[in-house]
Amino acid sequence: MNYPGLGTIAEEIGQLDFEMGPIRPPSEGGSASLLIRATRNCPWNRCRFCHGLSFGKAKFELRKPEDVKKDIDAAAKIASLIKAASWKIGNAGAINEALAVALIRSNPQLNHHMGFVHVFNWLYSGGKTVFLQDADSVIMPTAGLIEVLKYLKQTFPSIERITSYARAHTLARKSPEDLKAIHEAGLTRVHIGLESGDDEVLTYIDKGVTAAQHIEAGKKAKAAGFEVSDYVMPDVGGRTRSDQNARNTARVLNEINPDFIRMRPFTPRINTPMYEDYVKGVIKLSSPHQRLKELKTFIENLNVTSRLVFDHFMNPAYHDDGSLVHLFKQDYEGYKLPEEKDHLLKLIDYGLGIDEGKWVRAEELIGAPSL
Repeated sequence: MNYPGLGTIAEEIGQLDFEMGPIRPPSEGGSASLLIRATRNCPWNRCRFCHGLSFGKAKFELRKPEDVKKDIDAAAKIASLIKAASWKIGNAGAINEALAVALIRSNPQLNHHMGFVHVFNWLYSGGKTVFLQDADSVIMPTAGLIEVLKYLKQTFPSIERITSYARAHTLARKSPEDLKAIHEAGLTRVHIGLESGDDEVLTYIDKGVTAAQHIEAGKKAKAAGFEVSDYVMPDVGGRTRSDQNARNTARVLNEINPDFIRMRPFTPRINTPMYEDYVKGVIKLSSPHQRLKELKTFIENLNVTSRLVFDHFMNPAYHDDGSLVHLFKQDYEGYKLPEEKDHLLKLIDYGLGIDEGKWVRAEELIGAPSL
């Protein structure tokens, strides 16, 4: 069906775009969150398990608030045009597949237009959350970050949550007053790559922070009002550091008591220093059962009121009658601690009873995408 004026709207959308970076947490990406790039790349870029792989080792850049605001304007204009198109075809503002089909038929290039695809999917998902890219938006000068946050909320009044990655080193250096002001301006949640709470492991992976700095950063973020989502990397210290990694990581998290603890089991990524260590035998990966035992020690030593989350495909999984079965549920809310602690330990014991040959080994996941 032809709709008068729809082609003009579709063509106008095709002339708009905004910058998006390569990474986001699974819980904040896909169609769930609008991606707005506040900084480019990573200010540290030296972690030996990553080593800038996500950014092609590109130099870190702070974007000017006015440039970020122009991107927000472009996303808002695309959203406005999509809604106008909905009324044009008689959808009364509804965002659905029929609208997507009509727009793409009017301008086939929209099918490959990332700005359109991203904003459309975001609106289709409710248009409630925003993720500020890239690896550490909180490192922006406080006044500039607040300017961006306020503009976001002003431009999109429907926003209920704005989140960002933040390095522990950055959070530890920001004043409590600055962090509180950033939270009050609209930043709701910070995602922090804790990886480990063991100083020997942190030094080996060249994380650039100590366990004490992790604790300081987490406590400051919580005190400022942020939801804190900490990422933990079981087996990142290898087989020989398994027990100390589990116990010390639990100790650090007990001090922080984050809202979310998200598990990201270590897998060597090609073209990183730790992959070279793995190839040379410097670090030996734990077997599936050994990884479960490290996880069991970790959970046994956790005394938090957090949610423990396994929202990543690299978490423990085994083969059963031709199907791949994950030991833990993979939703974004996970398990509530301490209420479900015993349940998690029973799941691990169940997993330890499954023949080790059925489990997916870390070695099999080398080369798989990180997200």
